[in-house]
Amino acid sequence: MTSGPNSLKGQMLIAMPGMSDPRFVKSLIYICAHSEEGAMGIVVNKPAPGISFEELLRQVDILPEDAPEGLIPDIQVHFGGPVEMGRGFVLHSTDYFSDEATMPIEKGVGLTATLDVLRAIADRSGPSDYLLALGYAGWSPGQLEAEIQANGWLNCDADPVLLFNRNLEEKYKAAFARLGIEPGRLSSDAGHA
Repeated sequence: MTSGPNSLKGQMLIAMPGMSDPRFVKSLIYICAHSEEGAMGIVVNKPAPGISFEELLRQVDILPEDAPEGLIPDIQVHFGGPVEMGRGFVLHSTDYFSDEATMPIEKGVGLTATLDVLRAIADRSGPSDYLLALGYAGWSPGQLEAEIQANGWLNCDADPVLLFNRNLEEKYKAAFARLGIEPGRLSSDAGHA
């Protein structure tokens, strides 16, 4: 997907308070790709239910089943979106980069979806900043633009705090604060001049 001049690649989408899709209520999504072909992003502020990083590593045979618990860092696994929820994606700082597997996005952020980045994180040789997510959010051509037009999303610039802050509860509020908006004062009705 090549980006055009109106691309939201590298931006944050902020779900409006009236978001009707329960999967995206109070979601903050980092847009990884956006073009005429559609868009792809990772939800950065919702935990994946029922799985720990250690369990995930055991499932993909990076950590042997008989390895003692507590060997690896306790890392939050995120719900990245409803598409391909069995697939892992790591948003990360570009101090980790794989020529074959990392897709550079914007402003020092990359996306890697191979087991190598999980191995590197597990043995503490991975990127300094990262977010591990299962699944992603995807939009067909024109769908994201239509949702924005229908008052479903706002967007703001992304930065490392919004992406990698471990306090998931604060991210949504912080994104609105960047725009100088109090979410409780927003209307769910779209207006067009």
